[in-house]
Amino acid sequence: QVQLVESGGGLVQAGGSLRLSCAASGRIFSINAMGWYRQAPGKQRELVAVITSGGSTNYVDSVKGRFTISRDNAKNTGYLQMNSLKPEDTAVYYCNADVVEERYGSEFQFRYWGQGTQVTVSS
Repeated sequence: QVQLVESGGGLVQAGGSLRLSCAASGRIFSINAMGWYRQAPGKQRELVAVITSGGSTNYVDSVKGRFTISRDNAKNTGYLQMNSLKPEDTAVYYCNADVVEERYGSEFQFRYWGQGTQVTVSS
């Protein structure tokens, strides 16, 4: 079993910064893509940023130039650096990871999710 634990959320004023972390632990052979999603009250969950195992990144247009996704493969940890935060960034942020596990001599990929961390940006 694999667990993803997020940290780093909180309350910040508009224009401020936060850094979210997502630490994966358990039966991990390797991790392919890692991503950050967010869900604001009354809205659907949306993809914010994704990073591949090779370091390629992609962002939703609304955060380009303000957010940076990164990862430390040695620590099985992903990060989301959020700068110039806006009130509309307020949401619960979730990380996910496509984890490769070795079972019965073969490799299988499973997607795991973190529990979510609240980010609130005041105006």
